Amino acid sequence: MRRYSTTDRLLTACDEALCTLFGRPRATERPHPAAGLAEPELDDNARRLSAALMRINHAGEVAAQGLYQGQAITARSDEVRRSMEHSAREENDHLVWCQDRLEALGSHTSWLNPVWYTGSFAIGALAGWAGDKWSLGFVNETEQQVVRHLDEHLERMVPEDQPSRAVLEQMKIDEAHHGEMAMSLGGVDLPWPVRRLVMPMVSKTMTRTAYWV
Repeated sequence: MRRYSTTDRLLTACDEALCTLFGRPRATERPHPAAGLAEPELDDNARRLSAALMRINHAGEVAAQGLYQGQAITARSDEVRRSMEHSAREENDHLVWCQDRLEALGSHTSWLNPVWYTGSFAIGALAGWAGDKWSLGFVNETEQQVVRHLDEHLERMVPEDQPSRAVLEQMKIDEAHHGEMAMSLGGVDLPWPVRRLVMPMVSKTMTRTAYWV
């Protein structure tokens, strides 16, 4: 198996960033969760709400790509690095699915996606630099918070928008699995201030901004 240098990984990360922000992300090509579901007839308010929520989720997946790529570069073990890369590829599915829904709803992705990606990449690299157990714990806590956000969005979204709801339900399953996998590889719980103060503050800043922009 070829061993990649730090320069190789940096170039790969740059390529992944360009695909995430300006192209079509490399996904696993799993079946689309909304395949076969008819596009609903939504009133303007319901359509705007669904689009805003899906824009938040798309922005969150952009940030997830930044986190995973940053963590993969600074991971200490090859096993952890491969796990990060695998999870990132599944997160690319989410990116594609959310973008498809935004297009179907006649809306756009967040104009601040480059900001979300760059900031998250830096945070991910810092988490990886702190050590694999903390990096994996960061993945788990991030995914737990994402699952809670998805539950909130499913409660707010109108029942008629079944295609969007199907996407969010599958994302929930994947996010929970990624968190469990991180802990099985040796992740540890993060300190309370990070889990309950810092991470929620960063998350709220992004979600409230991406709702509109």
